[in-house]
Amino acid sequence: MAFRLIPKDESFFDLFEQAADRLVTAAGVLVEATGKSETLPENAKRLERLEHDADQLTHELVEKVNRSFITPFDREDIYSLATELDDVMDLMEATTERFILFKVQQVLPQAQEIAKVIQQQTQELQRVMPQLRRLKRDSIMPHCVEINRLENVGDRLLRDAMASLFDGRYDPLTVIKWRELYELMEQATDKCEDVANTIEGIVLKNA
Repeated sequence: MAFRLIPKDESFFDLFEQAADRLVTAAGVLVEATGKSETLPENAKRLERLEHDADQLTHELVEKVNRSFITPFDREDIYSLATELDDVMDLMEATTERFILFKVQQVLPQAQEIAKVIQQQTQELQRVMPQLRRLKRDSIMPHCVEINRLENVGDRLLRDAMASLFDGRYDPLTVIKWRELYELMEQATDKCEDVANTIEGIVLKNA
């Protein structure tokens, strides 16, 4: 009968689940910020604090990898997953930071549509993280597929938003600002997909 001489360190999974929880909270803040322009200053501060907390968590994960003799799966996969989760948070925080920097007074409706896609993706990440403890393909892959599907939705929303932006209604400075804002948000959807792809790779190697 096969058995482990050294038990698997479950605290890695605790940290990944905490990271996903923070992403869900941050995405909720982003949705609120894009839905209510008057909340932008306070929500930008909230996201800045969440991003700082996420950085500390990422640092803890990386340090834990360096200190641990046995890890639940490959060290490079743990590092990739930790940094990609942190990248999602960074991009959400960068978005609200740009809103303040650009002195945005009125948020365009397409921005909240993309923010809601990010929120849905982070909710899927929150659901899938506990499944890493068991690495059962059937309980993990549907979440990854849904995250990838949502990324495609984000791509379509970005194309529509860009088309609207360049239809002649907006002055050049507004176009420049919103092009960067939309692209930051779409990068967040891409990075959620990167997390899903990393999780798929972990499953293929270990399940």
